[in-house]
Amino acid sequence: MKNEKNIAILKEMAESVRTCIFTTFSSGDEFGSRPMGTAKIEDDGSLWFYTNEYSLKSKEISKENNVLLAYSDPSKNTYLTVKGKAELIDDKVRKEAYFSPFIKAWFPDGIEDPRLILIKVTPEEAEYWDASASKIVVLFSILKAVVTGSTPDLGKHDTIKF
Repeated sequence: MKNEKNIAILKEMAESVRTCIFTTFSSGDEFGSRPMGTAKIEDDGSLWFYTNEYSLKSKEISKENNVLLAYSDPSKNTYLTVKGKAELIDDKVRKEAYFSPFIKAWFPDGIEDPRLILIKVTPEEAEYWDASASKIVVLFSILKAVVTGSTPDLGKHDTIKF
């Protein structure tokens, strides 16, 4: 039951943003980050992305599969980071099911493009901040904290495991 709740939080927050900063790690302890659109979040919490099989990120995932995804919606004051394991998957059924016209900009031949492959990220842990109350409520909470010397209530913050 707890895992279902955690997956629901993950899906709600990530699907509202769709684009994340996808960070991979190289063998030289270096980070590589780039914006990527989330193609699908399945009911088990796995996150799916399209990529070029011959890209640097694919090479990095093949050597070191720990990744970090960062979703941010400053207009709603919500933030989500997801730590997980990535793997490259060549699954024609999923390619067809998750494909959108937006992907065609990078892969003009669509799912028949020989470079097209999917990345599956299996989440292990996520941390989120949700201060989606109106900006006036957030500002009031900060001002109240300044006046009273307390800590402002900026909404929900939690770390969840999968």
